[in-house]
Amino acid sequence: MSNLSSPHRDRDWPPPQQLSLTGHRVVSVCLGSILVFGLINNLLVLVLFCRFRSLRTPVNMLLLNISVSDLLVCACGTTLSFCSSLSTRWLYGRTGCAWYGFINSCFGIVSLVSLAVLSYDRYSTLLVYNKRSPDYRRPLLAVGGAWLYSLLWTVPPLIGWSSYGPEGAGTSCSVAWTERTPRSHSYIICLFVFCLGLPVIVMVYCYGRLLHAVTQVGRVRRTAARRREFHILFMVFTTVVCYLLCWMPYGVVAMMATFGRPGLVSPVASVVPSLLAKTSTVINPVIYILMNKQFYRCFLILFGCKHQLTENGASSVPSRTTVLQLHRRPVPSSPVTKPAVDPEATSGALSDKTEPTARPEISS
Repeated sequence: MSNLSSPHRDRDWPPPQQLSLTGHRVVSVCLGSILVFGLINNLLVLVLFCRFRSLRTPVNMLLLNISVSDLLVCACGTTLSFCSSLSTRWLYGRTGCAWYGFINSCFGIVSLVSLAVLSYDRYSTLLVYNKRSPDYRRPLLAVGGAWLYSLLWTVPPLIGWSSYGPEGAGTSCSVAWTERTPRSHSYIICLFVFCLGLPVIVMVYCYGRLLHAVTQVGRVRRTAARRREFHILFMVFTTVVCYLLCWMPYGVVAMMATFGRPGLVSPVASVVPSLLAKTSTVINPVIYILMNKQFYRCFLILFGCKHQLTENGASSVPSRTTVLQLHRRPVPSSPVTKPAVDPEATSGALSDKTEPTARPEISS
């Protein structure tokens, strides 16, 4: 493997970087914060899945996969760069650098691909729901496919197609962006297109269609749909913006370092996008869990805040999901079997149901 070498060559490696002691301390504080909050947020997601059976639905397997990959990034990757930043140098040699670059790239791509798959799942649930499988087969295949897809693009640098090396301040590693060879350039182009550009296109397309669908529903029943419409629009907007803020600067700087003139990207300029990309491990649980009503109800129950679940007559059972009806009219229910609830929550296109139906569902 091109990234692995004998131990006696590790003592003078990696080359020194032009970052001051104060700069290393600032990076250490940022990495420490990302490490702590990333571990807490993603462990909280795992606790919620273990504690509440109602959350173990097929589509939520994608959310669990995102949290697992983000947790592994924090535990196996961020800890190494944090310790190295405290020491102002990389502590683990060439072999450790190759390992760090591989696991961070692998787990990071798993999260990005899972986010794209989740966006497609929401889109297909709303617009082509008749083809949706009711079992765990499709979500599990999607989870396995995300890991295989990630391995497909992160193993090649270990066997000679490009390589992993130090980046930024010299206390973390990634793909060798500054390696100026045709082999390295071809790999970086493919990595950028298939592991960053493609997920962005999928998310923008699927959420754009979702936005259009919710807007159309709101035009038909503005009063009934307004509150949940704005909630879904805000969640979609936050998801796409945070995704782009976390990963696009890193991709742009990486392309500049690869195809720009030598020294175009300074150590400080490369550290900031790298830290932004790492913050996705903190932000993902907040967006996909705490902004999801089903998970938020479970979160409140877990910490003994049930009284917040019964305000305005809302049920405290954490199994409700928001239903977006695009193609069917509401089915009239018997006044004997259906209790009275807020008319705004049951009239129009967006409504909450506790019992399973044949209509499409989207967790909000």
